[in-house]
Amino acid sequence: MRRLTRWQAEQQRESVADVYVETYRAFSGAEFHDRQEFVRRFAEDVQRPGFDMVVTGVARLAGCAYGFRLDREGGWWQGFRGELPREVEELTASGQGFALAELMVVPAQRRRGVATALVRRLLERADTALVTVLLEPMDVPARSAFQSWGWTRIGDIGADSGSGPVLEVWSRTRTE
Repeated sequence: MRRLTRWQAEQQRESVADVYVETYRAFSGAEFHDRQEFVRRFAEDVQRPGFDMVVTGVARLAGCAYGFRLDREGGWWQGFRGELPREVEELTASGQGFALAELMVVPAQRRRGVATALVRRLLERADTALVTVLLEPMDVPARSAFQSWGWTRIGDIGADSGSGPVLEVWSRTRTE
């Protein structure tokens, strides 16, 4: 398991995209899991302040986790349905929020503690009081994993126009 700098992450873009495709190959919701769309999102995420990434694999990548600090203006929460919990809003405004943008483990490496180790290693350096992730409602394995790690669902986020998927917002604070 190793960390990648922003430059290394950009250099590994195609390998990371390969992991993305293999991870989500059998998962429904293909419109969200388009390789080109992932590469576009990844290129944007790599440029965000506080970007950090951890990968695992020897000859080829078997998994990765990456994320970035949430902007203090709260742009991450745009499209949040309902009322954002006060603590979440305050931690974001104080620069204490981190978004786990992606966690991927190829099927052959699942159920071996790889995802747990990736998340733990990534969040070691994040040093924030709040961590959040967006999950697809139909991704039962991901929802189960985050729930078992002590994360809590705090609501949904999505375009009111219906042009994008509605995602579940899960979070964890250092006090949990």
